[in-house]
Amino acid sequence: MTGRTLERIETRTLVLERLRPDHAEELKVLLLDPRVWRTTWPLSGEPTEAQLSESLAAKLDHWERYGFGWWLLRDRSTGEMVGRGGLQWTYAAGLDEVEAGWAIMPERWGQGLATELARRSIEVAFEDLARREIVAFTLPHNAASRRVMEKTGFVYERDIVHVGLPHVLYRRVRDRVQGAAEPAATLEQSAPLTRSREARKEHVGSRQGRTRSR
Repeated sequence: MTGRTLERIETRTLVLERLRPDHAEELKVLLLDPRVWRTTWPLSGEPTEAQLSESLAAKLDHWERYGFGWWLLRDRSTGEMVGRGGLQWTYAAGLDEVEAGWAIMPERWGQGLATELARRSIEVAFEDLARREIVAFTLPHNAASRRVMEKTGFVYERDIVHVGLPHVLYRRVRDRVQGAAEPAATLEQSAPLTRSREARKEHVGSRQGRTRSR
């Protein structure tokens, strides 16, 4: 553990703020843009205000339960909201996993913001949360998101079904330094049930239907 707070983190061009109830209106601007919800809400179409409120409430609860979660992203120089994302527990392909995710305002696409967020999320996952691995997944045709994953060291693992739709699952494993001790699994005691690699192989695909709010 580094001992730093995860509620507010600055990167080269971003400020990452812990999600709060008063972010609801800013999040609507992002999540009701059809260029965004087509990948973040692909099964149900444009989200309703009730769905957005439920999703935000779940993410606020995640912070309370686990001490980390998704952030609201602001431009460091202007304070403008430019997206949301971070780390959260999720259920995908029959396993509980810590997922890195992101959604950027379309006007800021192509500026490297998702990559910058992904790199800081990886750092937090491995250094602050002592995770050994995290995942990311998206719709197969979301080439931009897949590029972010590949640029930040995620490796394609397999095709999965998530929320009733085909997705591609990528995994990022902590870089190992020869002779270095394994990080303490401090998150394991308070987090959802996790499994060994052997148990995961046996369990894959057995509970495809279960979903969680993203």
